[in-house]
Amino acid sequence: MLQAVSAWLHNSAAGEFLLTMLISMFPVGELRIGIPAGVAMGLPIPVALAAAVLGNMVPVPLLVLFIRRIFKWVRIHIPSLGRFVDRLEARAYEKIENRNLVRYEAWSLLLFVAIPLPGTGAWTGSLIAALLDLRLKNAVPVIFLGVVSAGLITTAITYGVTALL
Repeated sequence: MLQAVSAWLHNSAAGEFLLTMLISMFPVGELRIGIPAGVAMGLPIPVALAAAVLGNMVPVPLLVLFIRRIFKWVRIHIPSLGRFVDRLEARAYEKIENRNLVRYEAWSLLLFVAIPLPGTGAWTGSLIAALLDLRLKNAVPVIFLGVVSAGLITTAITYGVTALL
């Protein structure tokens, strides 16, 4: 059965779709890497976009709900990583202060996530939402709109590059 599933994944677009989702779940690259990777694997651009957006959104609710507890646990149980966690939080607070995120929470968060540059995106946006104590029902739709916007920008750039080649 496992061989049949493996063969199906290698012989269909489902494998490329799932791999694109997986690539987009990880921080730093997120869908900025997922979309070009999906297109490079042969997925049609709209399918690569859908897979990347879905993959990028998978960790968002978990991060918004649990990141502060995870940071607290790390500080207590793995003190050697405490400084790293402190730096992550400090950088997130810095981004909050530098961009008036407290004053215009939803709009600022949407724009922050929508800009497809390193240091922005769903992961950092989720961390910021958690640090601002945004409720999940308020944070997820805003982050989703930002991810879709970033995905559309990345898709347009990817399409432009593929059209030139």
